[in-house]
Amino acid sequence: MTTLKDLALLLNVSISTVSKALNDSHEISPNTRIRVKELATKLNYKPNRIAQQLKTNKTKTIGVILPTVINPFFAEVLHGIETTATNKDYDIIVCLSNETLNKEKRSLELLSNGSVDGFIMAVARESQVKKQVDHIKTILEGKIPVLMFDRVVDTIKCDKVIVDDYQSIYETTEYLIKKENRKHILLVSNIEELSVGKLRIKGYSKALEDHNLKPNILKLDHAIDSDIEHKIYDYLKMNPKIDAILSIDHITGIVAINMAQKLGKNIPQDLSVIGFGYEHTQVLSSPKISIIHQKAHKIGEMSMKLLLENIEDKAHKTQTIVVPSELKLSESTL
Repeated sequence: MTTLKDLALLLNVSISTVSKALNDSHEISPNTRIRVKELATKLNYKPNRIAQQLKTNKTKTIGVILPTVINPFFAEVLHGIETTATNKDYDIIVCLSNETLNKEKRSLELLSNGSVDGFIMAVARESQVKKQVDHIKTILEGKIPVLMFDRVVDTIKCDKVIVDDYQSIYETTEYLIKKENRKHILLVSNIEELSVGKLRIKGYSKALEDHNLKPNILKLDHAIDSDIEHKIYDYLKMNPKIDAILSIDHITGIVAINMAQKLGKNIPQDLSVIGFGYEHTQVLSSPKISIIHQKAHKIGEMSMKLLLENIEDKAHKTQTIVVPSELKLSESTL
């Protein structure tokens, strides 16, 4: 394995000069930097990460803790994190909490022993429902930076990257009322106990209140896929006046389209449907579903950038970044 010392001997310069040249130091002339980099490439020189860690007291690795990757939103956020980390010469270690408090605790404990420089996480469902977050506070007390995205805990002071869930659903509800003249709007959810779900329900309810309309909410809790289909089908059958559906998660909007069509309803003439999602969501249904695009990849990018800013800047001040969502209309709305 080629070392800095080998490069220095071959080029007849000091080890310090080689190191500075590889790091683009302006103390080294452009010609010398080119010579060093060309030889390093030719000899397949790789920096000694362990030596770098000992010198800088940094692992150049970030721990990412996700509730799941089955949900395409989290998979897309992870892609944004990984892409940005690579561009910044960082690695990531990914752990899944599987929506459980115990697994989330274990993941934090496993990686907080010097394996990572900081954490990016979306809080597990169980942690939010039980309001047990002392394990996250312990990490912060140990001076390890934590950034939360999407599912955040308001009582914990740390960097956060979020979507304005309240405003995005408020504006979407208003669109259905004002632009499409819908008066019987059903909100469907299986995430109402989560922070994002609560905010979306509040935004929906407030928009209806502002237009003197009554909220109509179908809560599915932890229903399995087949139960979701039956519950939506039965609810639509018993409530034929429903003329629009808002899904505040990534899947029930598509199920709603299928169940409405099974009942003989024409989409969007009889019933408009809008759900939360990502760009590829629209190709998963026929007609293509209109979505509130959360820009998950952007959330991942911003999360990584903000965490690294915290790690690298001792004067960093805690921030909350709001990534604006976008209503992308398609075939399931008029």
